Amino acid sequence: MTVDETQLKKFFLTSGIIKEDEFNALEDKARELKQTVAQTLLSEGKVTDADMKRAEAFVLGLPYVNLTNEKIEFEILSLIPEPIARNHNIVAFKQNKDSIEVAMLDVEDLATLDFLKKKFEVKILPRLTDVASIRHALQLYKKSLKAEFDDIISKESATLKMIAVESGVAQSTDDLKKLADDIPIIKIVDTLISHAILQGSSDIHIEPAEESLIVRYRIDGILKDAMILPKETAAGITARIKVLSNLKLDEKRIPQDGRFKITEDEMKVSFRVSTLPTYFGEKIVIRILRENSKGFSLEKLGFHGEGLERLHEGMRLHTGMILAAGPTGSGKTTTLYTVLDLLNTPEVNISTIEDPIEYQMARINQTQVKSEIGMTFANGLRALLRQDPDIVMVGEIRDGETASLAINASLTGHVVLSTIHTNSAAGAIPRFIDMGAEPFLLVSTLKIVISQRLVRKLTSAKEQYTLSEAEIKNIQKYIDLDRMMKFMVDEKIVAPDATWQNIPFYRPVKNEDSEDGYKGRLGIHEVLVVGPAIKEMILKGSSADEIEKQAKAEGMMTMIEDGIYCAVQGLTSIEEVFRVVSE
Repeated sequence: MTVDETQLKKFFLTSGIIKEDEFNALEDKARELKQTVAQTLLSEGKVTDADMKRAEAFVLGLPYVNLTNEKIEFEILSLIPEPIARNHNIVAFKQNKDSIEVAMLDVEDLATLDFLKKKFEVKILPRLTDVASIRHALQLYKKSLKAEFDDIISKESATLKMIAVESGVAQSTDDLKKLADDIPIIKIVDTLISHAILQGSSDIHIEPAEESLIVRYRIDGILKDAMILPKETAAGITARIKVLSNLKLDEKRIPQDGRFKITEDEMKVSFRVSTLPTYFGEKIVIRILRENSKGFSLEKLGFHGEGLERLHEGMRLHTGMILAAGPTGSGKTTTLYTVLDLLNTPEVNISTIEDPIEYQMARINQTQVKSEIGMTFANGLRALLRQDPDIVMVGEIRDGETASLAINASLTGHVVLSTIHTNSAAGAIPRFIDMGAEPFLLVSTLKIVISQRLVRKLTSAKEQYTLSEAEIKNIQKYIDLDRMMKFMVDEKIVAPDATWQNIPFYRPVKNEDSEDGYKGRLGIHEVLVVGPAIKEMILKGSSADEIEKQAKAEGMMTMIEDGIYCAVQGLTSIEEVFRVVSE
């Protein structure tokens, strides 16, 4: 849509979004690049898509609507069928007695407006909106289909072609292939996967019980029952998932691992499949990996203040190790991928050895561990070091051999990134020494240890409250209140005269977006820099507690302190922080 640039300038200057001298410079740049001013404003990141749509609405004299927090009734949304809404970026959001209000990206799409006018025989009132609003509304179509998903599963499972399973009689591979290709089974598996992606699940658990098949989704780190299927569906669903992930259909006695990939709404999604024999049949766990989950930044992951500065300083080094510590599922790999993305420039050669490759990244040479043929982390790292790398990422340091190779790699002029399973940043150092690393080599190579957990984020519907004296005393058992207050005042999230009695905190409130008041997750971190004092302590063989005490004296914010920091900002609740960070 072409918008008068004089009017556009007037809007942005009047609203104070851009200063006049800055706008004039952007006009000159637009002429050099042979672009419109609108294109240059967006490409330079000076305005958001929503800002631009507001400006267009102002110029055209039309109302602008933001639907991202709007609750649209399904009866109104479904006035425009999903295919038309998706293809023409138009959604119905309000119905009046003699008109329907529609939000759209291009109000000059007269053909679509004319079609809707003829179909409904009422006035169609166009309203300008932004891309985020349209995406949100399109997701509502799918959420409203949840009940229909359940209907599909109940109907299809009732019409399954059963293969008799007699005790002690094995099914042939041909029988299992036929069952896997059965239309009802395909529909059920496709529905389970689509529903899991829609819900934002990280894992699907398919668990055989004595009389049923239980399906659970892990959403924001918590396992939740999704549905219970008839026991008769188990053989077919297992066979279908094995066919998709290229596993042996007739092998039920030993665990198997496989992978498959699909494209869902232009998003590539990879699935890692694990099967395990149990008393009532094979249990299947499917890990969901969204391959093009890009656009992460350290700030979006939850890093801030001194910890963020320390990490940026560590990333500027040309040798040494940066470790991410924490239990499985705490977001360590995502943090390392984000660091890699920031380091990924044409001047450096980056190689990784991973198990599994979770995200595919451009210009990075990624290798998959295959232990069955001898391709372990240690052997893979040996091979990578002969490939002239500048930066190496090792998926996990889990044995002395890999630890030794990682230390030697960083001694010989490489930056090494890796993960390690410990509960705290300070705990990673004794763990390394337990694996056989020499302390004098460790102090020469280890630069930064990040420890992290993931906490659930509160939705916008949350209840504000202040702490009681009893609650303040309870928190005091875990953190130094004065030290924590200094952190918050220094980072300007509370006023200099704030007290613990008047700082607002928040509780989750059940709402239409979330049954428990939480949606999405955020990282809480501690960033330990191995400085001169900590190096001396490593050489003396100090404990993890002593190292942590020194790191805190040097200004490190611990994970629980970072969690309280997030709670004060209203991002999460104190209860969620204590649930995740168990001392």
